Amino acid sequence: MTGQHPRHDLDDALLTPLRFSVMAALRADAEIDFATLRDLLETDDSALSKAISTLSTAGYVSVRKGFVGNRPRTWLTATGAGVAAMSIHVAALQAIAAGSSAAPGAADR
Repeated sequence: MTGQHPRHDLDDALLTPLRFSVMAALRADAEIDFATLRDLLETDDSALSKAISTLSTAGYVSVRKGFVGNRPRTWLTATGAGVAAMSIHVAALQAIAAGSSAAPGAADR
């Protein structure tokens, strides 16, 4: 065997389309509010809340709560760990799509 199959580099926290989409929409250098993210991803509050909870538990998303006037707001930012995990996950997906049998950098391990 020449190396590890790239599927082993897929991150369980990023395997659902919604969680993957959340991470793709977030940037480490900018915040996005919950309602804007919900509308951007065309999902409902409950599904987005569950996705954010999973990503937050994994340490991939930072959640900040506050108020604008009297209305509660939630803002989200990708963490450094989340950005790194997303990069590895995307590289693994690209390697799988390209038909590669070894993960990028597997020969270096």
